[in-house]
Amino acid sequence: MTLTQIVRNAFTSRQKEIERYDNEAEALQMHTLEYLATTAKDTEYGRKHTFCAVKSYESFAENVPVNTYEELKADIDRMRHGERDVLWRGKVKWYAKSSGTTNDKSKFIPVSREGLQHVHYAGGKDAVALYLRNNPKSRIFDGRSLILGGSHSPNYDVEDSLVGDLSAILIENINPLANLVRVPKKATALLSDFEIKRERIARETMNKNVTNISGVPSWMLSVLTRVMELTGKTHLEEVWPNLEVFFHGGVAFTPYRKQYEQLITSPNMHYMETYNASEGFFGLQDDPADKSMLLMIDYGVFYEFIPMDEFDKENPTVVPLWGVEKDKNYAMLISTSCGLWRYVIGDTVMFTSTNPYKFVITGRTKHFINAFGEELIVDNAEKGLAYACEQTGAEVLEYTAAPVFMDGNAKCRHQWLIEFSKEPEDLNRFTSLLDWKLQEINSDYEAKRYKNITLQHLEIVKARRGLFNDWLKAKGKLGGQHKVPRLSNSRKHIEELLEMNKQ
Repeated sequence: MTLTQIVRNAFTSRQKEIERYDNEAEALQMHTLEYLATTAKDTEYGRKHTFCAVKSYESFAENVPVNTYEELKADIDRMRHGERDVLWRGKVKWYAKSSGTTNDKSKFIPVSREGLQHVHYAGGKDAVALYLRNNPKSRIFDGRSLILGGSHSPNYDVEDSLVGDLSAILIENINPLANLVRVPKKATALLSDFEIKRERIARETMNKNVTNISGVPSWMLSVLTRVMELTGKTHLEEVWPNLEVFFHGGVAFTPYRKQYEQLITSPNMHYMETYNASEGFFGLQDDPADKSMLLMIDYGVFYEFIPMDEFDKENPTVVPLWGVEKDKNYAMLISTSCGLWRYVIGDTVMFTSTNPYKFVITGRTKHFINAFGEELIVDNAEKGLAYACEQTGAEVLEYTAAPVFMDGNAKCRHQWLIEFSKEPEDLNRFTSLLDWKLQEINSDYEAKRYKNITLQHLEIVKARRGLFNDWLKAKGKLGGQHKVPRLSNSRKHIEELLEMNKQ
């Protein structure tokens, strides 16, 4: 009997619990809300917003305002300096540094002990539980897990308090038994210099029996490429013949899928998307045949949603989970056991099912182009690029796009900066295919493109090899959970990149 066969039984009860998601979603979410309000009622924030009086969803929504990071920033900073019972009970020692973008200003997301165990680690365990349910012949525990993480550093001068990438905080606090089946060694995993870390990870893991890998697709691809260079092999299964699954998240997988499929040709390879952020673990791809993810509704996270067509209104509609509709774009709000209350996380989602609640990530509340009423979201961009790549055989490594508000001829358009891992033979054809697909899937974009009246044909600028990594490195954001902003109404990022592209 293999180790996986022995361990598999430990996940059976949890697999059955997840089946409750089908018919008990509202009850599970209300139980979560009651737990959050009760646990935090004696905190400063809980007293201020009368958590003790929360008896229903309506009373919670009436008493607690919708928050962005800016509204909670001062309280979080006090917590970082060691104050207790501010947003969450007790003293919170860990802070995930994140912006979700490459903005200069970082956010410091509190990670409480309860959040660490019952949100973040719970998500990782459930990923394995659902994977084993879908793959009865798995031998995932018969080898090593390659987990790609970031780095951390001391938080101010507070004893035992850390700030850094969430992945680093998770590795730092992981059950010591997990280190027996994880690679690379802890000291390597937590290195701050990504280029040094990449080299060491490749050398430490290339002779191990790796059965599963976890991380952000872009950074993992960089590590795997180095493994291939060092071993001289053609395909990754020649290095790790028992590799069977990639648990990925952080950025959309679509631009990278083809490259992974070329790197890993084994028919036994699986891919499982996860929605894990600094703020919490929210979703898992429970069905390999369905790209949508199951919303994890019995962790320490209570969900609310704002329809995106109301997002910029002074008093937008806010609905709980049981108030959402399918095929409608929402901004997601979370209240968590880490002390985030009705917090606008910045991601947008669309539900594909409400029994159980399943969704796709459609973009960011701030990562879209709506300079001319076109309302182009990241989901549109990913689908458009996937189509153009499929038709031309091209492969996109990284990209960003922004509007050109008016050029010398008084013409407005979208400008895309794309780093190809495989360039199309005819860039003009690729550009036309992308433009056409965007019109097909986005009626607002199509309307603005009508007869070139409002928007001209989009423009693509080819980025030199390594441009986006060089840009991230220049900002001290290479590796970890940092990522390139895909779409922006501002030209700040693209202008910086275009300038570097000349070098």
